[in-house]
Amino acid sequence: MTRPHVDDTARRARFQRRHLLDGTVGTPVVEIADAVVGLHATTASTVHLSAWARNGEITPHDVDSALYDDRTVVKQLAMRRTLFVMSRPILADAVGAVGSRVAASERTNMLRDLRRDDGPADPEGWIDQARSAVLDLLDGTELVAAEVRKALPDFDISIMRDAGKSYGGLSPMLPRLLNHLAAAGDVVRGTNRATWAVSRPGWTSMSSWLGEPLAAVSPEDGHRDLVARWLRSFGPGTEADLVWWLGSTKTAVRKAVAALDVVEVDLDSGETGYLMADDLYPVDEVQPRALLLPGLDPTTMGWRGREFYLDPAHVPHLFDTNGNGGQTAWWDGRIVGGWVQEDNRVRVQLLEDVPADGVRALDARAAELAEWLGDVRLTQGLFASPMMKS
Repeated sequence: MTRPHVDDTARRARFQRRHLLDGTVGTPVVEIADAVVGLHATTASTVHLSAWARNGEITPHDVDSALYDDRTVVKQLAMRRTLFVMSRPILADAVGAVGSRVAASERTNMLRDLRRDDGPADPEGWIDQARSAVLDLLDGTELVAAEVRKALPDFDISIMRDAGKSYGGLSPMLPRLLNHLAAAGDVVRGTNRATWAVSRPGWTSMSSWLGEPLAAVSPEDGHRDLVARWLRSFGPGTEADLVWWLGSTKTAVRKAVAALDVVEVDLDSGETGYLMADDLYPVDEVQPRALLLPGLDPTTMGWRGREFYLDPAHVPHLFDTNGNGGQTAWWDGRIVGGWVQEDNRVRVQLLEDVPADGVRALDARAAELAEWLGDVRLTQGLFASPMMKS
């Protein structure tokens, strides 16, 4: 039997429909987050800008209300040690699937520094005792990292890293312990004590924030559910795409795929992709649209193999050396350039020829974004692309 073939045009139509990039309006924040299996949140403004790109009627207040009032979406350090904003069901799957793996990585990194000459005599004991102290402190209380350090002076230690180098200096350990506990699902980033475009989170226990214990999900069930969600939102995709997106192992991905009703499909790249067996029907074409997506948007960062929507020649301009995508301009389902904020305007910088109607649409979208931002000036974040820096 011949395998189904899904060409690049169909793949682009699929993700535009599934990721709510087809002109959909009125979608609430939690449904936007679910549509892309979590919004990237490493840069604070990305969450709000990604939501706006998928519902132009949404406001920063709407996003903040979902995060901090209704708490229908929650910030969580998860796949690829990346901060996401997820609905509660996806949060449980992510903590179950990769939480222990990410937490173990954070613990290993802490131990490497705690074992330096200026570290405590018992690094393992320090982590265990500090963990208990932090969990007791944050049970029913919300504090920013500086307040946690002040409240626990016996554990507020700093370790010298990379002495003598320009990027060296003292590394406070309690904030890193908070990240370790967050990855494990023990504590969570609560209310932001800054404007929406800046991150200064309060920390509290997960159960305090949710109003109930986080649902327990096994690593196997978590991987299976995340793979199924990803295939429905990003599929078809390859095994390499899934391994990269999850930040997991081939073994875990293969086991998850084997547990699902999945069909292999041929891709234009010559690779084998996967789709859920009940998701083989064609998707309607999407009329060409202009999109401006923020840095680290989940669509930009959704696959390891990006050639079906990104010319490799554009990568040096739009991605940093670690593969983090910057602010991108899209036309007809493909990345055609980037955008930058200049004072009170947004400017699109094209990297390839775009039809005249596409140029007009991108300029109009830039004007809409500038109006939406108002007086807010975006910071570049830690992962600015070369175009953003220039």
